[in-house]
Amino acid sequence: MTGKRRALEEFLVIEARLGRRAAMAELVRLRGPRLLVHAARLLNGKDEAQDAVQDAWVQIFRDLQKLKDVAAFPAWATRIVSRCCYRIIEKRIRVQDAKREITPLIEDSCEVDLNEEAQILRQAIDALPTPQRAAIALFYLEDMSLAEVAVSLDVPVGTVKSRLSMARMSLKDALKGDLDV
Repeated sequence: MTGKRRALEEFLVIEARLGRRAAMAELVRLRGPRLLVHAARLLNGKDEAQDAVQDAWVQIFRDLQKLKDVAAFPAWATRIVSRCCYRIIEKRIRVQDAKREITPLIEDSCEVDLNEEAQILRQAIDALPTPQRAAIALFYLEDMSLAEVAVSLDVPVGTVKSRLSMARMSLKDALKGDLDV
């Protein structure tokens, strides 16, 4: 994120803490799309992702006073979204356990038309376990630092490093031959 955008976001967090609705709306406009992309990656679907992000915004604004460092807002907000997504995943697992005969949920039909190599990579990333997929997405696609990813996923930095390492190995094995890795 650019320095200007980060500074604007920090200012908006301060204003939102004061109860300024315009600042809250602007925070949703600026940070919302990234949170939605993160949730969609975790949940493999846009509808549930929108629900998770909507629930997260309620919690974000309710708990904004608890945020000690406004510069930590992106990682803090992402962690809240992650937790909302994990609750949806846990519910999904409970439903699947209760109804084993029902076929798995259909993947998101809004997938962007990508070139063949990008599609192969996307499929390989989608095949990763959720914790690894989340770490890869936040680190490489959201350009977060290891520390920010750790805060976002509510795990130690060492766990992030481990997940990234395992994901890289899995991707390398999955893509061997496909993309001449």
